[in-house]
Parts: sequence; C-alpha cells; structure tokens
Amino acid sequence: MALSDAKYVAVTTFRKTGSGVSTPTWIVPLDGGRVGFCTSSTSGKHKRLRNNPKVVVQPSDVRGRVRDGSSPVEGSAELATSGNDFDAVQRKVRAKYGVMVPVSRLFNTLGHLGKRKSPYGDVVVVITPVGSS
Repeated sequence: MALSDAKYVAVTTFRKTGSGVSTPTWIVPLDGGRVGFCTSSTSGKHKRLRNNPKVVVQPSDVRGRVRDGSSPVEGSAELATSGNDFDAVQRKVRAKYGVMVPVSRLFNTLGHLGKRKSPYGDVVVVITPVGSS
C-alpha cells in the first residue's frame, strides 16, 4: 500500500534527544512522490519538525498502530503556512476526508475550551521520502 493510499499513517518526529514520538495523522498525495498533512502551529509535532525535519511514516490505524506487512518510509519534512503546497494539501484533505474535517475541527475546538487557543490545520507538512527528488 502506498503511503498516500492509507487513511491514516503513523508519523514519527524526533525530539532534540533523538527519541521518536509517533502520532496518527491523515495523509494525502502530492506531486513528485511527496505526501502531506495538516497540523497546528501549537502542536508538539510542529515544534519537533522545526527543530528536526527527519520523519518516519508508516500506514497505521486511527490509533497509530502500524499496519501488518507495511514498511516504514523515512523522509524529510518541510513546513508551509501558505503557497501552492499549502493550498493543495488543504484541498486534498477536504476531498479525501470529507465530513470528518469539520467534525475533527469541532473536536479540536471543544478539546481546547478553557485552555490556550490551538489553531486547526494552520500548518501543512510536506514530506519528501528519502531517495525521492
């Protein structure tokens, strides 16, 4: 299964100590073998990617448990808050996940009531698999 065909992928980002943190994420295909997803500028994933662009991605279930028989893919992440890649990922996420996008946005809002504001999907992460150009 291609990464972009998966409904969920486990995205592993790395702390300054080098330890990995894996989180389940939606994923969409981009040109040139790249894939992309959205995250919040206040998320730990965003913070870790600002410090270290290395990622490992693998098809998973909604809880981030990797799929049997799937292989991890190493890559390099770029962060975007505007531009062609940002627009393409936003559009493709809405097309692929449909009604789940506003439902997820609602749960994000409800989950942060009374806490610091957490923008929903204001950053796009574009992953170029190692060995791709």
